[in-house]
Amino acid sequence: MRGLALIAALLLPGLAAAQAITVARYADPADRYGHRVLGAGGEWGAMLLTLDDGTTRRVTLPETLVFEDIAPRLADLDGDGTPEVIVVESSLRHGARLAIHGPGGRIAATPHIGRRNRWLAPVGAADLDGDGHMEIAYIDRPHLAQVLRVWRFRDGALTRVADASGLTNHKIGWDFIPGGIRHCGEFPEMITAVSGWSQIVATRLVGDRVLSAPIGPYVGPDSLAAALACP
Repeated sequence: MRGLALIAALLLPGLAAAQAITVARYADPADRYGHRVLGAGGEWGAMLLTLDDGTTRRVTLPETLVFEDIAPRLADLDGDGTPEVIVVESSLRHGARLAIHGPGGRIAATPHIGRRNRWLAPVGAADLDGDGHMEIAYIDRPHLAQVLRVWRFRDGALTRVADASGLTNHKIGWDFIPGGIRHCGEFPEMITAVSGWSQIVATRLVGDRVLSAPIGPYVGPDSLAAALACP
């Protein structure tokens, strides 16, 4: 039977097991954008994907785009047991967008913010409301607008679910993004700071709304990291 399965896979490529991404990393530091919101680095022209068969695929962006991010994020967004890659792509003219890549290339993306030197800082990905579909959250313009946006990934597409103003997770020049998503109760919570950096808040997705509650004072980025631990 194993021999028959191998022959079938060779004759019918569609029957072969799909390749899975095991590692993703950015490559080719780029200076064509020069936003430097993440400090001296943080802008890349390419991404390297290592697959479970040992091969590597290279995603090279056109000259009009850069990856503007700290690192690619692996998450199983479609529930098939293998991860997709979540990245931040910035247009030299239209600013940042969040994008999802698979072994075969880009799967989906949000619209660009709309203006050069406008960025977004990912919070994380989880099934935030328990409906069986994954949501991805980010802060739109964490230094300016400071809006939490939640998008749902379903059937290969992103749909905007909810927004909330007055939240942030990044300061200009940081080469890291503190906070994230914690799993402590029935539903995951998004951990960010409030505008002005006085408090840390936990935010939940409830229906098509997000509800935030303060959980402690902000006393530096380490306090956001500590808040990811369950109380």
